[in-house]
Amino acid sequence: MNYDDSNPFAKILRGELPCIKVAESDAALAFMDLMPQADGHVLVVPKEAAVEIFDLSDASTVACMRMAQKLAIAVRAALRPDGVFIGQFNGAAAGQTVPHVHFHVIPRWEGQPLRMHAREVADAATLEALAKRIRDHWRAH
Repeated sequence: MNYDDSNPFAKILRGELPCIKVAESDAALAFMDLMPQADGHVLVVPKEAAVEIFDLSDASTVACMRMAQKLAIAVRAALRPDGVFIGQFNGAAAGQTVPHVHFHVIPRWEGQPLRMHAREVADAATLEALAKRIRDHWRAH
């Protein structure tokens, strides 16, 4: 699939758009979802240009999954959810809204439904406070 480097995640990776960073490695960047489905919703984005998981190299896939695992550990320690969802969408029919492969790490609490995907922008101060809590636990692991 053709990669469009004007997508928002490519711009974030190049520093052209801001993000609330949680973690970074040579291969991936994790930042707060601006339109979270739950408090503490983090995105893991490979630095490799790839639209869907089918386009992603093995090395980037492993790096993203390792980062998602470490984030899930940090999210669980920081926010004490009842569970943590890790997911990924491929193609518009599956729900992918940004044409750059990415992984969702979403804390879940019993009885609390997920908010609609890509609908409402969260308060930046709230996102930064949540990111700090997660980063504090990221560094501890």
